[in-house]
Amino acid sequence: MARTVAIQDFHTPELDIYARLSEGQLAHYYEPEEGLFIAESPVVISRALDAGYRPHSLLMEEKLAAGRGQELIARCGEIPVYTAELAVLEQITGYALTRGMLCAMHRRPGKSAEEICRNARRIAVLENVMNPTNVGAIFRSAAALGMDAVLLTAGSSDPLYRRAIRVSMGTVFQIPWTFLEGKDKRDNEKHPQKNGISGLREMGFKTVAMALREDSLSLEEPRLAEEERLAIVLGTEGDGLAADTIADCDYTVRIPMSHGVDSLNVAAASAVAFWQLGKRPQSF
Repeated sequence: MARTVAIQDFHTPELDIYARLSEGQLAHYYEPEEGLFIAESPVVISRALDAGYRPHSLLMEEKLAAGRGQELIARCGEIPVYTAELAVLEQITGYALTRGMLCAMHRRPGKSAEEICRNARRIAVLENVMNPTNVGAIFRSAAALGMDAVLLTAGSSDPLYRRAIRVSMGTVFQIPWTFLEGKDKRDNEKHPQKNGISGLREMGFKTVAMALREDSLSLEEPRLAEEERLAIVLGTEGDGLAADTIADCDYTVRIPMSHGVDSLNVAAASAVAFWQLGKRPQSF
């Protein structure tokens, strides 16, 4: 049964996890074991629980703990439930966006790309997408538009950062993902996708670089829809994909533009690409 603890003071140590620790500190909270992350709102917390993530503690308004928060509390088992008046909780940055409830949850060990891609047919690959808002939006589109998994290079924002989770509406818990690892760290930093692209090819994926090049294929190229396994590779904000990454990919594709617009934000581009390229061959 959960243990309810009333909080009167914003500066109490029990609120450190929610109010004063950085994303990096949370991620390394139990180092060398896996750390923590913060899930916000009943819907997002429920999706994390559905995915098997283990709660560490809950923080909510007193009226929620005594009312409609009880069902969620019951799902969390024997953990502390910290409650406070709204005036205390509003001192936490972003609390107004959480719909009255935060949950600190335990991270899980990451899986290999081979594990999460074993039965995948359409996946997204993010090369150094650094903005957590973009990462969250890409995950939401990936889950909604037919992607089976998401792979990220080490330079990308962590999908379990608070803002990424919030923007994704909890879909980071619904679609498998992992970080790509290079065999040599220095080489991986210099050529972020070199080992990743070759690894995808070994798993049977054809790779599609989303890039602004005049010689790119149309997004509606029939050959793309006929590929049994397709990896859609998206690049960092501003600079896009590295030249080496584009050269390593099997196809280069550009989204047609009009009215003199030269590009879309990476999150918007991902939704367009996933909608078109997420279509499977007729045999599937």
